[in-house]
Amino acid sequence: MSTALQPSAGWISDFEAGIFLVDKPAGPTSFKIVQLVRRNLGIKKVGHAGTLDPFATGLLVICAGRPATRIISRLMDGEKEYEATLKLGVETDTLDLEGKIIARCPVGEFGRERVEECISGFKGEQFQMPPSYSALKHKGKPLYYYARKGIEIAREPRRVEIREISCIDIRPDTLSIRVRCSKGTYIRSLASDIGTALGCGAHLVALRRLRSGLFSVTDAMAVNGLIDREKGRELLLDHMLSLEDVLKMLPQQQN
Repeated sequence: MSTALQPSAGWISDFEAGIFLVDKPAGPTSFKIVQLVRRNLGIKKVGHAGTLDPFATGLLVICAGRPATRIISRLMDGEKEYEATLKLGVETDTLDLEGKIIARCPVGEFGRERVEECISGFKGEQFQMPPSYSALKHKGKPLYYYARKGIEIAREPRRVEIREISCIDIRPDTLSIRVRCSKGTYIRSLASDIGTALGCGAHLVALRRLRSGLFSVTDAMAVNGLIDREKGRELLLDHMLSLEDVLKMLPQQQN
C-alpha cells in the first residue's frame, strides 16, 4: 500500500466517512458486504465502487458516509486488474457459470503459442458488447430484468481498452488469464469472445479482482472478521482509509 494511504489507527467514536478495502469471497453479493459494513458502523450511507458477481472474489472498495459515497464515480474511473478462468467448449446464456448451457463444442488441443497468439489479439482499444445479463439500465431497469423475462433489448457496443492480457495456465478444458483493463470492461464478454476466437466457445467460471484504481486486494481485509458486530466495527476502523488521504491520491478533476 502507498505510504499516503495508510489505515487510520484507533477507535473513532464519531464516525463521519471513510474508505474500506474488503476481499470478497465467493458466495455473498456485493450488496451483502455493504450491509455488513453498514451494520457494523451504524451508518446508512454506504456503497461500493464497482460490483462483483456472487461467484467472483477479490477487491471490493466500500465507501461509508456521505462525503465518501460522493466520490464513488471517481474511484470507479481507475483501471482494473483481474485473474479469470474460462471453461472451454461450453457456452451459457449469461456468459458465466450461473447461466443455462446453450451450446457445447469439442475442445481441440491448444498449445500455449496458439493461445497466446489468440488472446494477444484482444489487446488494445475495442468496442465490446455488454452482456444481456448485466446491470446496465434501459428505461430505468437493469438489462438482466428484461433478459430473465425473455425480452431482447438492443445493446450498443461500448469502447473499452485491454491494456495487458496474458495466459496463466492452460488445461484440457480450462484457460486462466490475467487482464489489466479500463473501467467498463466485462470479463464475461471477453471470456466469450476468446472462446469464439478459439473456435470452441467458452464461459467464465472464476473471477478475482486484484486491483481497482489506487487499491490492491493485498491491502484488503477478510469478510470473516466482519461477522461479529463489535469486532467487525473495530476491524473496519483499524483498516479505514481516510477520505482526505484518498482524495490527495486521486487525479485532480478538470473544471
